[in-house]
Amino acid sequence: MDHRSAAGGGTAPPPPPAGNGTGTGIGGFVFNAADEERRRGVRRMKATATGLLVLVAVVYALAKWAQDTGAGAWAGYVAAAAEAGMVGALADWFAVTALFRRPLGLPIPHTAIIPTKKDQLGVSLGEFVGENFLSADVVRARLHALGIGGRLGAWLAEPAHADRVTAELAAALRGALTVLRDSDVQAVVGEAITRRAESAEIAPGMGKTLERVVADGGHHRAVDLLCAKAHDWLVTHGESVMDAVQGGAPGWTPRFVDRKIGDRVYKELLRFVTEMRDMPQHPARGAVDRFLTDFAADLQSDPETRAKVERLKSEILARGEVQDVIASAWTAIRSMILSAAEDEQSELRLRVRSSLISLGARLATDGRLQDKVEGWIEGAVVYVVTTYRTEVTSLITDTVAGWDAEHTSRKIEAHIGRDLQFIRINGTVVGALAGLLIYTVSRAFGA
Repeated sequence: MDHRSAAGGGTAPPPPPAGNGTGTGIGGFVFNAADEERRRGVRRMKATATGLLVLVAVVYALAKWAQDTGAGAWAGYVAAAAEAGMVGALADWFAVTALFRRPLGLPIPHTAIIPTKKDQLGVSLGEFVGENFLSADVVRARLHALGIGGRLGAWLAEPAHADRVTAELAAALRGALTVLRDSDVQAVVGEAITRRAESAEIAPGMGKTLERVVADGGHHRAVDLLCAKAHDWLVTHGESVMDAVQGGAPGWTPRFVDRKIGDRVYKELLRFVTEMRDMPQHPARGAVDRFLTDFAADLQSDPETRAKVERLKSEILARGEVQDVIASAWTAIRSMILSAAEDEQSELRLRVRSSLISLGARLATDGRLQDKVEGWIEGAVVYVVTTYRTEVTSLITDTVAGWDAEHTSRKIEAHIGRDLQFIRINGTVVGALAGLLIYTVSRAFGA
């Protein structure tokens, strides 16, 4: 940029294209219509400040001419004010211009500060943000002042808000289930269930459960059912029982003897089952109780019995059919969850909605719960901020480092240049007043 544009007068360099109002990216920035309007405002203020400088220069020239022609003492006052106004205007022009470029294109030290110090400014800005915005104490104090717990509770207590949160949670759940591959989840679920089942010894637990069932008489119904089914089966398959007995008889015995024995065995067996079915105090039922009691004790304390149960468990888990059932559990669960998430009147969504409203009501009134929730939120946010503060500040630093120096200067000037031109105007006015005051004091003391 030449010296005319640097001083605020003359023709400014062509602005970067503004596009169609949506902005055009240049040097890492987007220059849009608003930026172009700001740049026009900067140019108008530059013209105003430069015009004021020209005005005081003309006034100074006229005042000096009047002073030389003997116009009177007033000319000296005007000349002194105009002269100081020019000095102030030029000094402030230099200061403002030095921020963005080298005044008059001269390689004066410590000028063009923004283009040459851009990267250092980025580092300083990153450090400033990290120390003053991303410190644990600042974040915690700010979050605590917001009273998030009470506000969140009051918001959730509104049924409409609870409905919205429920719908968002359902949508998120559906999205997550859609993204997950069934085969991967089935493999993970199957492996987790199998590993859990293999690592946990089931015999003691089974023993304790069986012991409680027997003590409460809960097995009696099962025995009743077995006896009734056995009786019905014997009645229906009497011939089969007798044939089985006859088939096991020696070959040298007469057939009618085998038939008699088979018939006798069948009738005794049927009588035994019938009595056991109809007599709650039947000795066989007591034997069953003692057997189950002893078996429950062995499951808990007998190493051999426990080892047998574990081997049986491993054999069952290793079967392909069992693994298929375990793997298919995810499909059933997924289908159930999707159906519940999509149905607004499902038990799942109604319970979630009710829980959210209840939580909101408690959170809005319970100070201890508010403190607890706020502590969780503050802890989580502070952890994220302190853990990733370096990444956040490096994002600022790296972003600034990637900007083009010239366009960075243009962008910043477009935003603050208009206000900076007021510094030049104020410098002209204040300089003139200061010059007038100094000249007046000097005259008053006879200098």
